This record gives sequence, C-alpha cells and structure tokens, in this order.
Amino acid sequence: MTTRSHRHERIRREIVAGGVASQEDLARRLRAAGIRATQATLSRDLRTLGAVKGPRGYALPGEESAPEPARSGALAEALRSFLVSAEAGGNLAVLRTGPGRAQALALEIDRASLAGVVGTVAGDDTVFVASRTAREAERLCRRFRSLGGIHR
Repeated sequence: MTTRSHRHERIRREIVAGGVASQEDLARRLRAAGIRATQATLSRDLRTLGAVKGPRGYALPGEESAPEPARSGALAEALRSFLVSAEAGGNLAVLRTGPGRAQALALEIDRASLAGVVGTVAGDDTVFVASRTAREAERLCRRFRSLGGIHR
C-alpha cells in the first residue's frame, strides 16, 4: 500500500517527465511503478497538485514544460507502442521496433523537433536517429528508453 504523499511525488515525477496525456495513461504508469489508484483518486490527486491538462498533456504550475513541442505526448505514445530497444552507435541512436513500425516512430521523432536530433532514417524495423555527437546519441537513447518504458 502506498501513502498519499508517495503517490503524489510519483505523479509529480511522471508529469514533469512529460507525455502524460490522460488519467488512464497516468494510471498505467503508476501501475508499472507498483502504485494502484482509482480514477477518482487520480482525479482528486491531480486537482490537489494543481495539475492542468493542456496540449502537451498534464502540467504542474510553476514547472518548466518539456522542451519539445505539443507532439511530446504523441512521441511518448509511439515509443511505448513501437520501441523494442535503443542503443547508441557513434553519433547514431539505433532504435529497433516491430516489423513495419519504424517509419511511424521516425515520423513522431521528426514531428517532436527534439533538441539534439539532426535527422532520422527509417527502414522496416529500425530507425537511425542522427545526432552531432556520440554523447548526444547516448542521451537520446536514454530518453527514448525512458519515454518508451524500457528499463535495461
């Protein structure tokens, strides 16, 4: 059983991380972290925290919003749906998807206009995300894995 303050802290972290598009999405993320909460509880929690829903999903007052534009929710959803693995190779982030999913994922990455992304190339089940440096490619992989819910 989780305490209210523990649940609120986790909700804050999820919102600040970005891409929380709905209460259902938030409930799914909390369940993945071992926290169970009803829709009514989440609704009260969000109201208590002062969270507001905007075009980028939920945001907290006074918090910096995620750097990517309004497509962050769509990118997070695409990563959760399609991403199988992410590994850096030089200045490339190499993303693996299921068959036929790479182009949809690359499109969402392009639309998100992420800092550090120079461009993408997609095949059938692989996306190459070019960055300027190897360090930036590593950072992008960590971010893609985090948004996609992949834990190494």
